Amino acid sequence: AGEFTTALAELRAARRLDGSPRHLAVMADAERGLGRPERALLLARDPAAAELDEASRVELLIVVSGARRDLGEPAAAVLLLQDEVASTRLEPWTPRLWYAYAEALLAAGRPTDAARWFVSVATVDHDEETDAAERALLLGGGEPAGEIEPG
Repeated sequence: AGEFTTALAELRAARRLDGSPRHLAVMADAERGLGRPERALLLARDPAAAELDEASRVELLIVVSGARRDLGEPAAAVLLLQDEVASTRLEPWTPRLWYAYAEALLAAGRPTDAARWFVSVATVDHDEETDAAERALLLGGGEPAGEIEPG
């Protein structure tokens, strides 16, 4: 809803109450929404981030990659996600992760690679959380053709 300031205040209060880092990714994303990507990066360096479960850790990586793009550092955005996308396991967050990677590749001036990853996202995004199929078509990546693994 664009209420980043309110959301951030509420999330900070929740963190003070329970001490949990579980909202770090949302807090970092709110900082990005407020035009403060450097603060998003600081939240990612919070020592408590090491306590995040895998899903929350991946979400934080996605946000930090976006923050790097915001700062005009697309190569860093790609590098942040590279190891994570190398996993062959499909998880609930895989479509969002691969989509963020495709976005980073596109920002880094690698449209052919980005198109291939958008196609891959479309093949695993069964809930249609993303517009990956449309993005792939726009980039000349073609239609998704069943379950594939990006290579």
